[in-house]
Amino acid sequence: MLADLKETVWKANLELAKSGLIILTFGNVSGIDRRKGIVAIKPSGVDYDAMKADDIVLVDLEGNVVEGWLNPSSDTPTHVEIYKAFPQVGGVAHAHSPYATMFAQARREIPCFGTTHADAFHGPVPVTRLLVESEVAASYEWNTGKVIVERFAGLDPLTLPAVLVAGHGPFAWGPTPAAAVETALILELTAQMAFGSLALDPRLPPLDACIQDKHFSRKHGPDAYYGQKKENES
Repeated sequence: MLADLKETVWKANLELAKSGLIILTFGNVSGIDRRKGIVAIKPSGVDYDAMKADDIVLVDLEGNVVEGWLNPSSDTPTHVEIYKAFPQVGGVAHAHSPYATMFAQARREIPCFGTTHADAFHGPVPVTRLLVESEVAASYEWNTGKVIVERFAGLDPLTLPAVLVAGHGPFAWGPTPAAAVETALILELTAQMAFGSLALDPRLPPLDACIQDKHFSRKHGPDAYYGQKKENES
């Protein structure tokens, strides 16, 4: 079972590398076995071209390595905090993709200006506060996860499956590691579109709420009708 999880996470990391969202060894993808309470994540600083499924590191929900001979990603505590706070999440992807990171560095949420955004995110993509000096000095990566969770007070992580960490970059998630990578791709596209829209009109208002709601609900939730029915639904 855990071998399957490592294989899945390895493949998702390779997809992140192929996506163009990262360069060098930046970025990481993880996945979780909820029943066992085990997280699989990319090893720190390992080149994607050289990485094998067996290199994926397994940690528990305290961040302790339970299997693997390499150090896990330095962002592991952030991933773990997301899993602990959002029980529906099965995969997390982190990148420093340019446009989403620009919004994170500017400490600005990504407004919903169009239907591409509304298809994936039910509202603006939120941005966290900056960590204070004491949070940076002690348990920086754990505290990065905690400010993400703090920002989602009153928000639904399933309808807003991404966040911008102020001064850092985006984290995205989904029901599986592959879905988390897909969310990260959509996030970067919507950030690029929002950046261009603001360049054309700095005072552009968000898309009307009724259109936002329609586009999100036609893909998500009980009234969704986008795509094809599965065989067991017909």
